[in-house]
Amino acid sequence: MPTIRDLLLARADDPHPALAFEDSSWTYAEYASACAQRAAYLLANRRDGPLHVGVLLENVPEYPMWLGAAALAGATVVGINPTRRGAELALDITHTNCQLIVTDAAHRSTLKGLELEVVDDRILDVDSPGWARALEPFAGAAIPEVEVSESSLLLLIFTSGTSGAPKACLCSQGRLAMTGSILSQMLEFSQREVCYCVMPMFHSNALMANWAPALVAGATCVLRRKFSASGFLPDLRRYGVTYFNYVGKPLAYILATPEGPNDADNPLTRGFGNEASEQDVERFQKRFGCTVTDAYGSTEGGVNVSRSDDTPSGSLGRGAPGVMVLDTETGAVCPPARFGPEGQLLNSDEAIGELANKLGVAGFEGYWANEEASAARVRDGIYWSGDLAYVDEQGFIYFAGRDSDWLRVDGENFATAPVERILARYPGVALAAVYAAPDEIVGDQVMAALQLEPEAVFDPADFEAFLRQQSDLGTKWAPRYLRICKSLPATQTNKVLKRSLRKEHWECLDPVWWMPEKGLPYRRLQEQDRGEIRSRFEQRGRIAALDNL
Repeated sequence: MPTIRDLLLARADDPHPALAFEDSSWTYAEYASACAQRAAYLLANRRDGPLHVGVLLENVPEYPMWLGAAALAGATVVGINPTRRGAELALDITHTNCQLIVTDAAHRSTLKGLELEVVDDRILDVDSPGWARALEPFAGAAIPEVEVSESSLLLLIFTSGTSGAPKACLCSQGRLAMTGSILSQMLEFSQREVCYCVMPMFHSNALMANWAPALVAGATCVLRRKFSASGFLPDLRRYGVTYFNYVGKPLAYILATPEGPNDADNPLTRGFGNEASEQDVERFQKRFGCTVTDAYGSTEGGVNVSRSDDTPSGSLGRGAPGVMVLDTETGAVCPPARFGPEGQLLNSDEAIGELANKLGVAGFEGYWANEEASAARVRDGIYWSGDLAYVDEQGFIYFAGRDSDWLRVDGENFATAPVERILARYPGVALAAVYAAPDEIVGDQVMAALQLEPEAVFDPADFEAFLRQQSDLGTKWAPRYLRICKSLPATQTNKVLKRSLRKEHWECLDPVWWMPEKGLPYRRLQEQDRGEIRSRFEQRGRIAALDNL
C-alpha cells in the first residue's frame, strides 16, 4: 500500500489541475512544489519532540498544502476545530504537542490570551507579509529526503471528547492512502473528476471522502472556505463539479433553498456522505439529477455499514464482516429487533446494544496520549464504536443514538461535560445536565436540564446574555431546549439518569424553554409547539427517533 507521500511524488510533474479556490488554481506540479516548500520550512524549524503542526484554518489552499508538506516531511497535521473556544481550545493544542500553529488573521484572535506551549513566533499567520518573507528562502526546494512508511503518523483528528483528556484519533499515511484508494475505486473516480470540498478539513469526512480519493485519482479538488447552501449550485456550474461529499445536514440545507426549474442542469453526477435522511437523499437526487450514496463510517476506522438497493426504510444498511450489535455488559449478541404494525421497536431493552466489530481492531490505530479512551474502544479483541444500534432479522442495522455523554450536531461530535461546566456558572444553577435530543432532520440538538437553587427564578433573556459572554462556549454548544427542574433524576450513587432525560426530551412535565431557530430568543414551549414539532418528525419519517429513545 502506498503512502500519501508516494501519491504526491507520483504527481510531482503532473500538469493536471490539483486545486481550485475562488479565482486561483494550481496544477499538481505546482501543488507538489508548494508542499515541498513548506516541508523544507518545517524541517528547518523543527524542535525536539513529535513534529506536530496544528492547522487552524478554513478550507483555504494553505490547508491541503500543509497536509502535503507533512506527508513529505514525515510530520503530523493536527486538525484544530475553529468552533472550539477558550480553555477547551488550548487543551486541544497542548494535548497534541503542537510545535507550530498555522492560522490566519481571522482565527488568530481565538488564540489570544490562551495558555499555550507554542510561543508567538511559532504561530504562523499565512495572511501576513511576514509569512511570505519567511517562506521565500525555501522556494524551489527539493522533495526532502526523509524516511516515511505506511505507519508514519500523518493526522490527529479530534473526535468525540470526554470529560478527561481530548480524543485525537491517529491516522497513518498508509490508512489515509488506503481509505482514499477504496473510495476512489468505489466511486469510479478518474482524473476528469472535479471534487467539491466544502466540509471542514479538520474533519475526517473532508480528508477521507474528498482530498485523499482525489489525490489517488489525480483529480481536481475545489475548495470553498465554508459550506454555503445558496452557493452550492452556482459553484457546481462555475467549477464543473462532478462529485461532492457531506456529513450531517448539508443536503437538507441545500434542499431548503428556493427550487428552480433548471436545478438538474449541472455537471454533478454523484455525492457520498454520512447521516443524511432517506427522504433528503431521494429529494436531492431527483432535484439535482445525481446519485447520492449515504453510508455509516467512523473516523477511527473500526466499523463500516453500507446501504444496498434492498435496504429498508430507516436502516443504515448491512455491516461489513464482523460488525454486529452487542450487549455492552455481557458482550453477547443482542437479539433481533421486533417491530409493531406502525414500525415501532417493541423490544428496545434487549435489542439495542452497542455497534461493534469483532474484526475491526486492526483498522483502529488508537488515540493520541489517551490510553483510557483507546482501551474503551478495544475490549476483549473487539472494537466498540460507542454508537447504539439494533439489527432486524435480515441483518439490517438501525442507528439508535449515542452514548449519553456526547452529541453530534451538524455533523460535529462534542462532549457534554464542557458544556455542563459552562452552564453551571450561571447564577442560581445547582446542577446542569446536557444530553442529546433528536433533531427532526438528522443527528442531535443540544438539550440541557437545569436544577435551580431553591429561591432561583429562570430568566431566559438574562440566560441568553450569559451565554453570549462565555468566550469558551463552542459555536454549536448553546442548548436549543432548556428543561427547568426542581430535581434531576439520579441513581443511588448520585449519577444523573441521562437516559431518562433523553427518553422524555421536551415532552415532559417540567417547563421547557426553546429556541425555535438559531439566533432567535428563548421562549416557553407550549403544547401547540410540541404538536408541531412532532408533526415535523412524522413528515420527515423520523418519528422513531422520538419514540424509540
